[in-house]
Amino acid sequence: MSIRVIQWSTGNVGRFSLRCILNHPELELVGVWVHSEKKSGRDAGELCGLGPVGVVATHDAEALLESDADCVVYTATADLRLLDAVDDVCRILRSGKNVVSSSIVPLVHPSHMGPDVQKKLEDACREGNASLFFSGIDPGFANDVLPLTLSGLAERWTEIRIREVVNYATYDQPEVVLGTMGFGKPMDQLPLILQPGMLTIAWGGTIRLLAEGLGLELDEITQDYTCLPAPRDLETPMGTIAEGTRAALRFEVRGVVNGQPRLVVEHVTRMHDELAPDWPQSDGGYEVLIEGVPRMVLRLDMEDEHGDHAVGGVILTAARIVNAIPSVVAAEPRALSALDLPLVTGKGLLAD
Repeated sequence: MSIRVIQWSTGNVGRFSLRCILNHPELELVGVWVHSEKKSGRDAGELCGLGPVGVVATHDAEALLESDADCVVYTATADLRLLDAVDDVCRILRSGKNVVSSSIVPLVHPSHMGPDVQKKLEDACREGNASLFFSGIDPGFANDVLPLTLSGLAERWTEIRIREVVNYATYDQPEVVLGTMGFGKPMDQLPLILQPGMLTIAWGGTIRLLAEGLGLELDEITQDYTCLPAPRDLETPMGTIAEGTRAALRFEVRGVVNGQPRLVVEHVTRMHDELAPDWPQSDGGYEVLIEGVPRMVLRLDMEDEHGDHAVGGVILTAARIVNAIPSVVAAEPRALSALDLPLVTGKGLLAD
């Protein structure tokens, strides 16, 4: 019997998760919520680049909540509305529907936004007899399951570092790239992601999940960053990154244990490959570096069917949460982390 699924939003991640749902043999799409009135009434298949599938998108959230769906894939943007998104998710859970989501990234560890938010989520799970799972690729699989699995090959280790190196010029989400991250903005103007403590809020959940999986007590979680300006006008699909404006960002979020940074999430983000030539280089992907015996380096490269690594990363995010649906639906009703799920594989996804 198929698991009945609602896709909640069809933006940058949502259109790919919609595609993943439609292509998954264990899932049946039964509804699509859209924010834009222009998308309401359109066929779901058309919204993700496929042919008509007979499911029509709607702006009527209440009608979808009253339906008998088993799970909701919640991908609505939450960067500027974290608590509102928490309320959305709780309302969905109370309606009796499990939730998988890539939106509220701190909640890859359900405790990271504090006891009040965690209690609200757990209460909603109990009331609706439903489970909740936040993940993606980063925060998500690339910096939790992947390094934790690799750590199991060590005799001993001293530092685990997960590094993303990506050119974001083709990551067609202006609200995030130009707004949240502040690319193309004056160097002295701090965007949301660089406001005091925000990097720790966003990636601290990952550090907590790693620490729990490794049995470590954290002293603290710290952050640091460096920005570089564009040396000339840079043309991107989202517009021009003007000379002198923010065009490259490198940051670290560190889990400190016994006074030493032992768990590190690092991002190296450029709007053009020529920028910051002395920073780590890559065609676009992730590295897991485990210092110890033996020293290990694992690379995860990705690209979409057109060779775009940024879009490939978005597909990884969508596939991670959609492919986890059967395990989340089968789990006990509570807020889950990656530590609570069995191995999620590509079972049934072999292409013809």
